[in-house]
Amino acid sequence: MRIEDASPKAGSQKRRRRVGRGIAAGQGASCGFGMRGQKSRSGRSTRPGFEGGQLPLYRRIPKLKHFTVINRKQYTTINIKELVDLAPNTLVTLESLLEAGILTAHKGPLKILGTGELSVALQVQAAAFTTSAKAKIEAAGGSCEVIE
Repeated sequence: MRIEDASPKAGSQKRRRRVGRGIAAGQGASCGFGMRGQKSRSGRSTRPGFEGGQLPLYRRIPKLKHFTVINRKQYTTINIKELVDLAPNTLVTLESLLEAGILTAHKGPLKILGTGELSVALQVQAAAFTTSAKAKIEAAGGSCEVIE
């Protein structure tokens, strides 16, 4: 078998339309494109997604509300006001908070939020801190350690 022997199955390919070859051919003169205008010119009429100057859909979509963030990071959150009852110099981690019953569910890495006041020094290990939470923990004499 040679390369010139390879051909598509009979009837699987239609012959191309020969346009501009006179009235008898069925597509003479303007070749089925009408008289004038944007869609009658040579080459592609408009680019894909073009909507006549209106902002196209692919540019409008991200600006609309209620589009969820893909692969959003889910945290188990806790405010520092809930850490007030802990003993001084306690090591605070996600596991220790679950054991103490302060947290009831594990929804992802621990994030400390800054609502409330803290008076005891704690050693806090979490995946993320808000700036206010970090400032309040360190002002109380504690330490903040970011873990992955």
